[in-house]
Amino acid sequence: MITGKVNVNYEPIISIAICDKQGNVHKTDAVIDTGFDGWLCLPPDFITELQLNWKRRGRALLADGRESIFDIYEATVVWDGQFLTIPIDEAECEPLIGMLLMKGYELQIQVIDEGVVKLIKLPIPSAEN
Repeated sequence: MITGKVNVNYEPIISIAICDKQGNVHKTDAVIDTGFDGWLCLPPDFITELQLNWKRRGRALLADGRESIFDIYEATVVWDGQFLTIPIDEAECEPLIGMLLMKGYELQIQVIDEGVVKLIKLPIPSAEN
């Protein structure tokens, strides 16, 4: 289980550990963004600090209808105690956790100041069902 807190702006926050190019682990707080269908979004200065490997360009349709073109990198994160290599979208924003990173988890948020945030791994359905 992954836990976090709701901040004073009522944003669900969890800590995430990201490995730099040398394998050193850096922790940062990230906002859970259920409107973001990607994995993880990081600001350019943090991507530079981590020396992440560039992979490709990406496109996204923003909520206001504009199209955004952005760089996609790759990093290894520590997610629920496991090392996971994922794509990292670059954007001028605070770190954001998207729906693909939370796939297979139940999200619980107590929407109060200092409320508890929980990500609980769901059981894997058997092939017989």
